[in-house]
Amino acid sequence: MRSNNIRDAWASGGAAVCAWLSIGNSYTAEIAGWAGYDCVLVDLQHGMTGVETMISMLQAISATPATPIVRVPSCEPALIMKALDAGAFGIICPMIDSARDARTFVAATRYPPLGNRSFGPARGLLYGGASYPTYADASIVRLGMIETLKGLEALDEICAVEGLDGIFVGPNDLGLAMGKGTLGDPTDEAVRAAILLCLSSAKAHGKHAGIFCPSSAVAARRSGEGFDFVVPNSEANLLKSSLAAEARAARETVRN
Repeated sequence: MRSNNIRDAWASGGAAVCAWLSIGNSYTAEIAGWAGYDCVLVDLQHGMTGVETMISMLQAISATPATPIVRVPSCEPALIMKALDAGAFGIICPMIDSARDARTFVAATRYPPLGNRSFGPARGLLYGGASYPTYADASIVRLGMIETLKGLEALDEICAVEGLDGIFVGPNDLGLAMGKGTLGDPTDEAVRAAILLCLSSAKAHGKHAGIFCPSSAVAARRSGEGFDFVVPNSEANLLKSSLAAEARAARETVRN
C-alpha cells in the first residue's frame, strides 16, 4: 500500500506540515501538492467545496508527492466513509465534544471488526494500491478537533479513545468558545493555556497534536512546542494577503 507522509513524518520524529485548501479547485490542489507540503487538506466544513469537487481535488493531489486528506463538515459516518472511499488518507473531524463522538468518528474510518466502515474503497483502492483493504485501517490518520468548552472538559477522555491518532486544535473556535473572539495566534493567557493543555493531554495519552496557524513562523513555533501536525494558514488567506501586497507595491512603484 502507498505510504502516508504524515505517518512517515511522525515515525522520523518530525512534524507533518499540511497545506489547507478552502478554494474548491483542482488546479489549486495540484499546485499545493507540488509545493513541498507533507499533505494537502480539502476543507469540506468551511471551504467553498462540495463532494464532487473534493473528488477532483483528491485526484489532483494524488498526482503529486503530497498525501491527500479531508476535513469533513461533521461527525457524519456516511460522509467520512465517502471521503475515504474517494482516496483521502486522513480525516480531520470537527466538533469532537466527547469520547462518544471520538469513538463514532474512529469507527467510521475502520473496517469490521474494529469499526463499521462499509466496504467499497473505489478511489482508495486505485490510489492506495491492491493491498489497501488490508492496510487502510493502520495507514489512515484520524484527528479529532478540539474547539469547544465541552471538548476541553472531555479532553482526557477523548485522547484516551483507542484508534484516534490525535487531536487538532481550532484556535479561532476555541477562542470564541472561551469568550475571547477569533485569535489567529492567541495572546490571551487563558486561551494559550487551553491550547497547551490540549498538547499535554495528547502527549500524555501517546497521541499526536495538531493546530491551525496564521503563518509559517507560528507553525514553526508550535512545532517547537511539541505539536507534530501544523497548518501554516489556508491558501485562501495566503492568496488574499499576497494579492493585497502586490496591489500596494504596484501602486507605490507607479507613484515613485
